[in-house]
Amino acid sequence: MTRTSARLIHLGERVSDSHTFQEDKIWSRYSSDKIDIGQTLTKVIRTLDKALPLIRPMRALSIGSSNEPQYRILQSAFRGGLYLLDIEESALDLVKERMHRQNTNHVHTIQDDYNKAFLDPGAAKNFLNENMGAKCVELVTLQHSMYYCPAVNWYPLIKNLYSIILAPKGAVYAVLMSSESNDHQSTTWLYNHFAGKFCTHKNNQDLLQFGKMLRQDPFFENAEIRSKTSRVEFFVEDFGQFMSVIWMILLYPQVHHYTLSERHEITEYVYEHFFAKKKPLIQCQDHLVIYRGLGIKGII
Repeated sequence: MTRTSARLIHLGERVSDSHTFQEDKIWSRYSSDKIDIGQTLTKVIRTLDKALPLIRPMRALSIGSSNEPQYRILQSAFRGGLYLLDIEESALDLVKERMHRQNTNHVHTIQDDYNKAFLDPGAAKNFLNENMGAKCVELVTLQHSMYYCPAVNWYPLIKNLYSIILAPKGAVYAVLMSSESNDHQSTTWLYNHFAGKFCTHKNNQDLLQFGKMLRQDPFFENAEIRSKTSRVEFFVEDFGQFMSVIWMILLYPQVHHYTLSERHEITEYVYEHFFAKKKPLIQCQDHLVIYRGLGIKGII
């Protein structure tokens, strides 16, 4: 190993303690992910615009995506009220600074753990009353935030958001990395390989399968449930920034706690198989939209 590669690998290990919002900012800047999400989000908003009176301002709740680029779309489209829920105070502080600077008084920040807020119906009703003026929203977004909710809890999470937080006419939109892939260049393969090796964990967060389950559930019989899979790429010339995104994908340290030697092995692997060869990281990601009460066919 050369002195340069050893220095870079040490750098890659050091950045593992970065804040999630900082890691996501790098991912947003150097990948096509947010363009991909923005395209689908725009289709969802177009559907809502067509189904709802144009003179009525819409409202939205964004869960765990406070400082992401789609904030600009949401704050423009949902003038009746945009509620940004995040567990990270530092992410919300950036939004608050922007709100003050741009005088966006219709945007509201809420620091909370969405697992505690929405897994129980009573807690969801309290959240609606205490944080949102007891007024439902036309859109709920969960863009890469369901990683932090065990798959076994997805059903009560979505059911409570759909039945308590969402307006009679609206949509729930979620995005998540695909759960299975044989492509060694993909985020899915990296996660399953290292989380499996060091934490005996395999990704069971299958958004497409979850959508199929909801279509068969009588509770959602009147909903229109649409899904699709897309492909995005990520690469950045700075290895520290590259590795910070890897730690976000491997859910370190919020979910998995890799030891120092394990982090060294991961960093060395990423350097040798991706960065040194200038190979982009590939992510196949699943989109799920649950339309409620629109009376028209929704697009995705």
